[in-house]
Amino acid sequence: MSSVNKVVLAYSGGLDTSIILKWLGEEYGCEVVTFTADLGQGEELEPARAKAEALGIKEIFIEDIREEFVRDFVYPMFRANTIYEGEYLLGTSIARPLIAKRLVEIAAETGADAISHGATGKGNDQVRFELGAYALNPDIRVIAPWREWDLNSRQKLLDYAEKHGIPIEKKQGKKSPYSMDANLLHISYEGGILEDPWSEPEESMWLWSVAPEAAPDKPEYVELTFRNGDITQINGEDKTPAQVLAELNRLGGVHGIGRIDIVENRYVGMKCRGCYETPGGTIMLKAHRAIESITLDREVAHLKDELMPRYATLIYNGYWWSPEREMLQTAIDSTQAEVNGVVRLKLYKGNVIVVGRKSDQSLYDENIATFEDDAGRYNQADAAGFIKLNALRLRVAKRIRG
Repeated sequence: MSSVNKVVLAYSGGLDTSIILKWLGEEYGCEVVTFTADLGQGEELEPARAKAEALGIKEIFIEDIREEFVRDFVYPMFRANTIYEGEYLLGTSIARPLIAKRLVEIAAETGADAISHGATGKGNDQVRFELGAYALNPDIRVIAPWREWDLNSRQKLLDYAEKHGIPIEKKQGKKSPYSMDANLLHISYEGGILEDPWSEPEESMWLWSVAPEAAPDKPEYVELTFRNGDITQINGEDKTPAQVLAELNRLGGVHGIGRIDIVENRYVGMKCRGCYETPGGTIMLKAHRAIESITLDREVAHLKDELMPRYATLIYNGYWWSPEREMLQTAIDSTQAEVNGVVRLKLYKGNVIVVGRKSDQSLYDENIATFEDDAGRYNQADAAGFIKLNALRLRVAKRIRG
């Protein structure tokens, strides 16, 4: 292996990254720095520190970056009402640019000349991590063990761990059959029986939400306050971005909201079936579109909807730090200055139902929209000329072409 002095590893403390930690030292003869991020995955992270220390690591970074994650990544994405391929709320995709950012920053802080990750050569995450890293530091070295080593089966990983004295948690317990990834926005499930797109997921798979049919028979109402397109209050109580998402996850989970089962098109070329739970994000999206419905100009709203699929694809494919994403973000953010107000929602058995919206910047004029007397604010006779002008090309074409 070519010379590497020090590498920063995105480290979870699990089997794969623990093996990578040891493998880097064995194969590259380099010092390893570990970085473990608390993105709201709901796991205790101190065991990762203990394991890293036991494996001889001297520089260990464990950071709570939940607020930064929601404030600087999730919230900007939701200002665009972002959905990939009509359903996926990009819970995994949006976490990767932040991890890449911290890997590069820690490399600079510690004098490391490389970073490393545990993403496989079949997935999207390798692309997201590395595009982000190169955009932030063009000269950084990236080591992706799954593209280099021959440990291409679980048994080989276990044998390597045993040979090198790497602890294996839950060795005797029942291991989840799914590959899972969690953060404050969502939890994902892949692999196992999900590799057959005809197989229905087992109910026991879902960890964050009850089944809609098992949700309470009584609906729950919630009011969300928006300022500049972002949620700042729940039921009138101020909350930080991470607190907002955590509470909406709780509410959505109780009412069976946010489950999806999709086959998506990966950037690397294959189709992949995945299941996702995004209870808080599902509520946020519905509420944001509701407040925009009364505060955004029609053509601005429509143009945002046209731009959104391109914006979503950029995030899915790993181009968060690209100039084109930043350009689109500037345009999107400029539309949110008047997106202020309150949305009232009814949560009921897997459904998020908008039942009210109000704003001091509302463009909705009841005096114009009314079926009653509008006091001359709208002259219905004007519609005749409007219709004829818009029908002109249709009438001409019919007369000429029959």
